[in-house]
Amino acid sequence: MTTALDRLRGRAPVFSVEFFPPRSDDEERLLWRTIRELEPLDPAYISVTYGAGGSRRDRTIRTTARVATETTLLPVAHLTAVDHSVAELRNVIGWYAAVGVRTILAIRGDPPGDIHGEWVPHPAGLQYAAELVTLIRELGDFCVGVAASPYGHPRSPDLATDTEYLVRKLRAGADFAIAQLFFEAGDFLRLRDRVADRGCDAVMLPGVMPFTAPRTFAKAVELAGVPAPARVLSRLEPWLEDKVSFRAAGIDLATELCEELLAEGVPGLHFYTLNRSKATREVVSRLGLTAARV
Repeated sequence: MTTALDRLRGRAPVFSVEFFPPRSDDEERLLWRTIRELEPLDPAYISVTYGAGGSRRDRTIRTTARVATETTLLPVAHLTAVDHSVAELRNVIGWYAAVGVRTILAIRGDPPGDIHGEWVPHPAGLQYAAELVTLIRELGDFCVGVAASPYGHPRSPDLATDTEYLVRKLRAGADFAIAQLFFEAGDFLRLRDRVADRGCDAVMLPGVMPFTAPRTFAKAVELAGVPAPARVLSRLEPWLEDKVSFRAAGIDLATELCEELLAEGVPGLHFYTLNRSKATREVVSRLGLTAARV
């Protein structure tokens, strides 16, 4: 069965997309419209993040199953250790396998309600993402991905320590890593170099989000965890009161960033879509990306 790694190892660069679980039936209909709009472009895979609350977890699992059974797309299932016992994790992993999902993104996850709050593992659960990678590997022939932080995780004391934790996840059995948001190509490339310098050759994917409005830009800054650099601000700030021009500048920035990354040999680009397809479709079209079937 084809996995995300199979598609990432093709001869041509590919792209993938990420969604968050819908919070209502209306949002679920919007998400499915977005999925159908992207399906003809044949992304390497699509993923749906794993909500911290019970209902959104249910929607994540249900949506991932529908992608596996009702579309031509390859689903990547997110899984976090937050508020799960090992027995519950085993159950979810088994359920994913039963519906044909063979690639799982293993994430420790943030504390519910406050991403900067104290991390407290489930009393019968796991402490680290590397342990989740190991568990998934023990339960079947899965392809496993993990998250990477170009600027370091907020709880890591420094980049060296953060990189060490990432390498542990990869050496525990992860096949690839997806980088969280960053602003300059060099931010990602330095992360890739840090991993390579430790003798790890896992596939590293950059995460990209086109800035289509001031609020999406503000969200990107929040997710990245660092201030935007002056070069990016100088391109966007003149258009804060002009929605059309701001969007155009944001699409240009995303395209230029992707061009730099592709020139450096990345195997694919991972787009954070905010459950919309238009901006991703525009950037993918400009770049001429396709994802040939394997």
